Amino acid sequence: MDSLPVDTSNPAVRDYLALIRLQVLTPLSLLINIVTVFVCATIVKPTIGDITKLYPTSITFHPGLVAVYVMVIYVAQVGYCVLLVFARKAETKKALVKAVGLSLVLANWTMAFWAIAWVMRLFIFSTVLLGILVVLLAYSNVVLLVYHTPTTERPLDMMLIHAPLRFFFVLPLSLMFPYSLFITLGLTYPPSHPEYYDRYAWPGFAVMFSANLLGLAVIAVGRDITWAVAATWICVSEWSARPKPMPVYATTILFTVLHPLTLLVTMMYHFLSQRGRRGPIALPADDDDHHRPLRRPQEVDSDAWA
Repeated sequence: MDSLPVDTSNPAVRDYLALIRLQVLTPLSLLINIVTVFVCATIVKPTIGDITKLYPTSITFHPGLVAVYVMVIYVAQVGYCVLLVFARKAETKKALVKAVGLSLVLANWTMAFWAIAWVMRLFIFSTVLLGILVVLLAYSNVVLLVYHTPTTERPLDMMLIHAPLRFFFVLPLSLMFPYSLFITLGLTYPPSHPEYYDRYAWPGFAVMFSANLLGLAVIAVGRDITWAVAATWICVSEWSARPKPMPVYATTILFTVLHPLTLLVTMMYHFLSQRGRRGPIALPADDDDHHRPLRRPQEVDSDAWA
């Protein structure tokens, strides 16, 4: 067969074929991601958690909390795949094809390759892969916010497109990439000498402060519930892993309070400002006004003199 029996030059046809392609490739990439990470976390020795224990740093996290975080990412992506199949609204399909597209597929493959590089202790390769992961997810999130702004008119888009992509993005940006970079640069201490835990405390403080300050700005400007939950979760995973240098510990405790507090304040401010823009409520006219006889402009109402 020389050519397809459809006009592929038609933009609508191309979008339809792209959607069909994503309906196949996205679940497949998610399955590869889940299986690879599961094998590297439970079967292969040393596991992902063992490597974390062998290379402690000033920003070492609680493995259990991060594992639950990753499971939430997978569950959210399952919902994304379901929406990918059953989406009917044109705007939803545009967000799936134009904004997310193949970047999520590539992100899942990248995370799978990262798990392999991590257990093989290829830390330079691991850091490069995590940098690629950050770029891929940053692209999707920026395009979603600019061209497909979340709105309450499409709650499923907010729950199954914006939230999973944002939740996935915060993890490598705030935690995985900095931690891998610390190991690559040798900013670690021997696990047999936990008394050296305060080594490189100020580089850890700089990373945690800058990442959380960025998150705080996003929460304040966009009233981003997903980012607030994700950033708070990561802060808890940081200060719950002990021992921890005081600058890092105090910073993560501080932002654990600031993230939800900022979200609450900005949402209350937005609600009150929207309420103020509506102005005073117009009351209905009295019945006496409807029955009052019309008069010429020169006449003066005798009731007004009373």
